[in-house]
Amino acid sequence: MTTDFPDGLRAITADPAGAVIGVDFDGTLAPIVPDPADARIHPDGVAVLTRLGRLVGAVAVVTGRPVATAVEYGSLAGIPGVVVLGHYGLERWEADTVTSPPPHPGLDRARADLPRLVEPFDGVVVEDKERALAVHTRRAHDPQGVLAALRDPIAELAVETGLAVEPGKFVLELRPPGMDKGKALGAFLRERGARSVLFAGDDLGDIAAFEAVRTSGLPGVTVFSGSAELEVEADIVVDGPDGVMKLFASIADAIEAGGTDRA
Repeated sequence: MTTDFPDGLRAITADPAGAVIGVDFDGTLAPIVPDPADARIHPDGVAVLTRLGRLVGAVAVVTGRPVATAVEYGSLAGIPGVVVLGHYGLERWEADTVTSPPPHPGLDRARADLPRLVEPFDGVVVEDKERALAVHTRRAHDPQGVLAALRDPIAELAVETGLAVEPGKFVLELRPPGMDKGKALGAFLRERGARSVLFAGDDLGDIAAFEAVRTSGLPGVTVFSGSAELEVEADIVVDGPDGVMKLFASIADAIEAGGTDRA
């Protein structure tokens, strides 16, 4: 990461009250781990988000996880200025209050059929997110090969149940259609009257949020929490959650220093 702040970051540090900092959870705030249930926020995450939350207009954690899980695994309760948009924006957590629509009716059918589809593949894990179902192949002997073998059967199941398939790094997720991270972020920016925006993510599902930054008409910056598994075009590339923490801390430093152009 360069020490020179691009225009989007200068806008954030010059007018922090109008800034929205958006961030994914897994792979961005929290390191990727073999078992999704073991994911926890980076050791510096709570302190860094607390600093940012007190300085900017809002910090929006936009994730495919249920909001309750993100709040628990991220130790987010009590951090000022944090809003969690879970299930790609279908759920919302703010000030200890959760709002969400009823679960999609196709989930019960998918929940019943998925074990049959994944049974032939050792190491495949089905994560039940209540409002979505994620099939993880990271622990399989051949994660990429198993992911490819499951792609068509899961796509067929999605058609039969009226769900959408969200691909990611060694994961295929069945979730309700009609919402993605880009739509969730865009709606939040409009709601808050944002004057600048940053979004940091690491996976295919975050590309829609990057596009929402670019089409928002606001000074903005996209941050890719890089890994060896995926390449994504972004304004800034950092080295995983460690790099995200360093960048966020440098933004807080610059705001506290009065909007300097350098970290």
